[in-house]
Amino acid sequence: MAFFSLALTMIAQEEPIDSLEGKRVVLDEVLVQALRVTKEFPITFSDLDKVELAPRNLGQDVPILMNFMPAVVTTSDAGAGIGYTSIRVRGSDATRVNVTINGVPYNDAESQGTFWVNMPDFASSTQSLQLQRGVGTSTNGAGAFGASLNMLTDAFSEDAYARISSSIGSFNTLRNNVKFSTGMINDHIEFSGRLSRVTSDGYVDRASSELDGYFLQGAYKDDNSFIKALLFGGHEVTYQAWNGITADQLENDRTYNSAGEYTDDNGITQYYENEVDDYKQDHFQLHWYETWNSNWNTHLAVHYTRGRGFFEQYREDDDFDTYGLEPITVNGDLVESIDLIRRRWLDNDFYGTIFSATYNNDDLELVMGGGYNEYKGDHFGEIIWAEYASNSQIGDRYYDDTSTKTDFNIYTKANYTLTDQWSLFGDVQYRGVTYEANGDDTGLVDDTFNFFNPKAGITFDLNRNNNFYFSYARANREPNRNDYESGSPKPEKLNDFELGWRYVSPSFQLNTNVYYMRYKDQLVLTGELNDVGAPLRANVGDSYRLGLEIDANVRLSSAFQWRPNIALSDNRNIDYFFERDGVLQNLGNTHIAYSPQLIAGNIISYVPHEDFQVSLLSKFVGKQYMGNIDSETSVLDSYTQTDFNVQYTINTNSFVKSIVLSGLVNNIFDADIVSNGYFYTYDDDWSNPGSVTTIEGAGFYPQAGINFLLGATVNF
Repeated sequence: MAFFSLALTMIAQEEPIDSLEGKRVVLDEVLVQALRVTKEFPITFSDLDKVELAPRNLGQDVPILMNFMPAVVTTSDAGAGIGYTSIRVRGSDATRVNVTINGVPYNDAESQGTFWVNMPDFASSTQSLQLQRGVGTSTNGAGAFGASLNMLTDAFSEDAYARISSSIGSFNTLRNNVKFSTGMINDHIEFSGRLSRVTSDGYVDRASSELDGYFLQGAYKDDNSFIKALLFGGHEVTYQAWNGITADQLENDRTYNSAGEYTDDNGITQYYENEVDDYKQDHFQLHWYETWNSNWNTHLAVHYTRGRGFFEQYREDDDFDTYGLEPITVNGDLVESIDLIRRRWLDNDFYGTIFSATYNNDDLELVMGGGYNEYKGDHFGEIIWAEYASNSQIGDRYYDDTSTKTDFNIYTKANYTLTDQWSLFGDVQYRGVTYEANGDDTGLVDDTFNFFNPKAGITFDLNRNNNFYFSYARANREPNRNDYESGSPKPEKLNDFELGWRYVSPSFQLNTNVYYMRYKDQLVLTGELNDVGAPLRANVGDSYRLGLEIDANVRLSSAFQWRPNIALSDNRNIDYFFERDGVLQNLGNTHIAYSPQLIAGNIISYVPHEDFQVSLLSKFVGKQYMGNIDSETSVLDSYTQTDFNVQYTINTNSFVKSIVLSGLVNNIFDADIVSNGYFYTYDDDWSNPGSVTTIEGAGFYPQAGINFLLGATVNF
């Protein structure tokens, strides 16, 4: 078991191949050409395509499927990889990982987070993804402070196909989807789509998910033009599971969930059945790619995202004043608090355009591009039931505020080949951001940011097998909405240095890199959560992340493949100050929250025949602190997860082309895994009159023990 824990992981950067869903057309890759890189660029990256995703794609969310990529840590609120899931890269949380879909920004404009639960089963419509660690190359949307992830959706298929897929598993998990393509019609046009439904009870009590997703696209191509229209999205209803549990509950009641808990009139503990998050999100994209001559091509896209929904809560003994209500007298007694049910709504629109022009010749690749996006969000709250009405009226909103954000960026980047061995890379980006909000929690906000983000690097090809690179990148990033709620945040700055070596041969591939990321005013996670379970951040003066990453792909024989990785890092706040027991103290260089020093993994695959594959996958995540003061109360212990995956294809050569059977056993050693949590402190001046005592506390999110998923896919 130690071998699987501490061995190294790599996701191989394989060439596109045909799949059962029709012949893959590389033409679709032009939609991400301006953002993606190859080994000729001085950028640290890993690729993952649908061929590798397929055996484990049985209903779990995209972050869970990325778990074995280098320097990645994933977690799930419900504990089983379905529902609310998130990802961290190099210790940076999801708000700092820039995500684009076909080049279009996906991060929520205000929170900067990525909510995969809004796009159920999206991996089934993903052709490939590239994870660029560090700042990476210039992209659209919020700046990358830990990594950037760009995803390419399903490719144009020349051949018609249909597919029905179902999977079942632990915790009453059920995933069904249907998928189709018309193939090429009249040598130019293709229509395709997917409908999905995923349901699960979750590992944690009542942490259920009911998820519906869809994906529709139409494409047109000729000798010089490629036009693609997409409509995709989903509707999620998930029972809330963001409260976590205490250390004592972790030992004695790992699946306990306090969400929705209240005491009825008879003193009996009850759980409100509709303590849910209910949200719909729809995305529209229209892409036009044009080849003008042998050197020039352009890409223009417009997009629109519509989101709306709420989370519902039973609130016990809430103050009237919180809702602008007046105390009332009942049977001669003054009543100032009530039981009620509330809904907190978010209704938003996000739209804009992205564009790029690319010039290619033998020595130069030049890309000029950018984007302009606008966001408008309405935040409001409603009481849908109350023990006493007081002075409330039907349709009253106890808060109602609006926020807007505009984001404009323009960039130019070039990779120039000096000689057969040397090439230079340059990248400059201007990004302008304006954010306005008027909420009671944020205060009046009217901020404008102007960021200049230069990048430069050099690549040296020693020979056909060995490639070395060095790069420098500057990044700037604005605060998010929660940062304004917490105080008066500053924008953060990052200088990222990357030094790497790549070795490639038919039987062995190796990627290794050293990085140094130096931050000014980094918005680090404090460990605390706000009242809706979102992590809080705070500026720290100076901080850094220093690390070594190694990943490899070793073909041990014609049937065995070994893909290991390891990430070693030191992540520190410099001269961190903290007020403990009423006294401001300099704690020195403390660990940055949620930044393990060791992340390692391993994939061993046995493929004796192209129709049969068995893989053993493991992940080791070292000890990490959930706060920035190196408190033992805030420690998340190290853990090891080992999964077993098998896939077998039955080729029928009839109307049914093939049947693919898949199985996944997660956490086969039934380890007690806690992959996430929170940490808080507060000053207690009641226990010792005349003195202040700092109290510490923590919460934890346990993950499921051994659990399974079984799936069958019928291809027509």
